Amino acid sequence: MDIHTEQGIMALIEDDKWMMDLLRVAEQLNLPDWWICAGFVRSKIWDTLHGYDIRTPLGDIDVIYFDPQCLDEAEEKRLEQQLVAWKPGIPWSVKNQARMHTINNLPPYQSAEDGIVNFPETVTALGVKLGANGLILTAPHGIEDVIQMRVRPVPRFEASNELKAVYTKRMESKNWKVNWPMVTV
Repeated sequence: MDIHTEQGIMALIEDDKWMMDLLRVAEQLNLPDWWICAGFVRSKIWDTLHGYDIRTPLGDIDVIYFDPQCLDEAEEKRLEQQLVAWKPGIPWSVKNQARMHTINNLPPYQSAEDGIVNFPETVTALGVKLGANGLILTAPHGIEDVIQMRVRPVPRFEASNELKAVYTKRMESKNWKVNWPMVTV
């Protein structure tokens, strides 16, 4: 399977029963503008490019959504508990992008995809969800970096010394080369 296109990445995920099952579980929350993003997508691509038969464990499964009407973090925790009740043993993480701009002192996001655009690195700025016609992929910075296994900050993080420091600290803590030696940071 050629995963060097957006269609190839979607086919890769559609062929993964575990990933599709988690997407179906998250969809049951009926959240506005929802996605499963970041490492859920990136790790599948990198595992495939490394030829791994066994999935690299994920620290969390990032479910994001956009609801400016309810900015209470307790609601996110309630949603996580609901996901755990439906699918135990999964490290669910639920975040409302309508409040997440405050983490890095950015202007308010206008959508969940706007949140994804502002993830620190291009290889993490990826999301998937189920739509009326099947799987949908968003890759606002493209897929070239994730396919080339080249980690770099998104333009907003590259342009600001404060945000570049956030990116650098993340790269030190992630240590992705341990799991994926072909990755360059």
